[in-house]
Amino acid sequence: MPVEIVDNTEHSRFEIFVDGTVAGFADYRLLPTKIVFTHTEVRPEYEGQGLAGKLVGHALDASRDTGLRVVPLCPYVAKYIERHPSYKDLVDSDDSVGG
Repeated sequence: MPVEIVDNTEHSRFEIFVDGTVAGFADYRLLPTKIVFTHTEVRPEYEGQGLAGKLVGHALDASRDTGLRVVPLCPYVAKYIERHPSYKDLVDSDDSVGG
């Protein structure tokens, strides 16, 4: 099953595609120095395949590559970071989302 992940900046979300179909997304708000992840969702027919983890891992890697601090308001993103300590250094210690 071919999987592709893209940053859809027009809709402020990372999207994961399976065979050309959007299977899930991670919404964000982009601030000058931070990216605030607000919601992650995988369509029911694609659940249980590890797609949310691939999506969030990619989104966090992209955040690291661009030098953005991460504010994980989305519970899934917060739990993912907790389970993958290599991403903890990305979390913004000032948890305000004002900029």
